Amino acid sequence: MADAVIDYGGVFRALPGMVALLTPDLVYADANEEFLRMSGRTREQVVGRYLFDVFPDNPNDPAASGMRNLAASLTRVARTGERDAMALQRYDVQSAVRPGEWEERYWSPVNAPVLDPDGQVVLLVNRVEEVTELIHARSRPPGDRDRVLEAELYTRARELQEVNERLREAHAREREVALALQQAMLPAPSPVRHHQAAVRYQPATGALNVCGDWYDIVDLPGGDRMGVAVGDVVGHGLAAAGVMGQLRSALSAASRVADGPARALEVLGLYARSVDGAENTTVVQTCVDWDSHTIAYSSAGHLPPALLCADGTVTFLDRATDPPLGARPEHTPRPQAVVPFAEGDTLVLYTDGLVERRREDIDTGLDRLAAALTRHRRSDPEKLADALLLDLLPLSGATDDTALVIIRL
Repeated sequence: MADAVIDYGGVFRALPGMVALLTPDLVYADANEEFLRMSGRTREQVVGRYLFDVFPDNPNDPAASGMRNLAASLTRVARTGERDAMALQRYDVQSAVRPGEWEERYWSPVNAPVLDPDGQVVLLVNRVEEVTELIHARSRPPGDRDRVLEAELYTRARELQEVNERLREAHAREREVALALQQAMLPAPSPVRHHQAAVRYQPATGALNVCGDWYDIVDLPGGDRMGVAVGDVVGHGLAAAGVMGQLRSALSAASRVADGPARALEVLGLYARSVDGAENTTVVQTCVDWDSHTIAYSSAGHLPPALLCADGTVTFLDRATDPPLGARPEHTPRPQAVVPFAEGDTLVLYTDGLVERRREDIDTGLDRLAAALTRHRRSDPEKLADALLLDLLPLSGATDDTALVIIRL
């Protein structure tokens, strides 16, 4: 027996419980027979497809958040490499044979990482215990032999459901506090001299998805100059909002005294080493100089700002991009680039919620942004900001926050 070769694929397929494997991007890599049978899906309907494509939340029920909660748990496991046992979740599962019909299901999930030899998460194990029958036990008159056992199981399932409801309420309260904190730290900008500016902050939908996006606009000394920045802290909730506030304040101060955007980001990077949770933050800092009609910029892993010319041409400022904060163990000077602009041009800074979509190349999102900018090039900053959010954010609700800054040059 010691020399026997174990067919782990066969073991996986024969497991008596519901088990699926997903990539860190939440794409199903495999599912065992019990998972397919209990979910009412074929292998072709599951493997190779994104989580929300296989199991979307019920659009007819605003309170339906089971899949968003599952996605948040899986994302947390992918980020931390630690196992996460979720409370009982209610899912509205769309019928595979009757599109548009939704079945109420109750699953108790446990999610765990699969690590490679370097300790990196390469797969996510999603084990599910189906307890729908227990939740609905009172609707069927049980036989005398099973009455006591089913009543006990039903009580335990209801207890789990109540715990889940309390967790959902706690998450909702945390989201409200985090949103209030973000809004307090991200006020509408006052006019910087005579220049027009518009800002927007659009929170993600769902109780777990308040993130750490921020923007900043400051009046710089030494002429008609303005510092404009956007950033994105990794993570969600109050912790991310708190880190965001610290980094935003630090960069706002550094930009006023540093010799250009690159030096401001170098100072921010040194400060970020002392802030727990600041690692891998992305941020781009720009300096708009109306005296010389130039924009100096430097990016720490962030998406490139867009420069919209009056004729509709869009240029992405991507010639000074470096890794995110904390990505290097040693201090390294960051790059900086300068581009000219003409009166009437528009500078647009944004976070990834505006352009990134699951299972879509980032260039597709940038092309979509460029087309929208060209289409609305004659709008003033306020109307342009509203038009971009309307054109680019999903109608079903964004799964990531969006910060947007527009400056008329």
